[in-house]
Amino acid sequence: MIDAELLVAALRERGWTLGVAESLTGGAVASEIVSVPGASATLLGGVVAYATPVKHTLLGVNADLLAEHGAVHPEVAAQMAQGVRRAVAVGGRPADVGIATTGIAGPDSPDGQPVGTVHIGVVTPTGIRSIPHLFAGARAQIRAQATAAAIGAALGAVRE
Repeated sequence: MIDAELLVAALRERGWTLGVAESLTGGAVASEIVSVPGASATLLGGVVAYATPVKHTLLGVNADLLAEHGAVHPEVAAQMAQGVRRAVAVGGRPADVGIATTGIAGPDSPDGQPVGTVHIGVVTPTGIRSIPHLFAGARAQIRAQATAAAIGAALGAVRE
């Protein structure tokens, strides 16, 4: 994936480190980044927080937010991205950048939101954002689109 190569290069250029938190993508974002030679200079680690309670216990997503809105929400994505920075801290220093995916890949929706609803959270030293998406296709296609969108969003944020 070309965007993963560009993301690693942009992170290296800035001297920034990265943490990845994933739900519906199940490790695919981290896998794409790890496929790039030299990724070890930037990627500290990743967390697959597939179960909703793990988003709270491991990543620090607000329990009330999860109870009120569920796991597929823009603020959940942002808090996951913030939380993974701390979760992969090295020597007490959190990652500079956190990216996160949360959404519904299907085939069914547990909470009534449309299948394909995805939120990408990105946190950098300069800001926090959550980007909503509605992808179409089968489960594997939605997951692949979410993976590409997360890497693209992180690349855009790092280049700013």
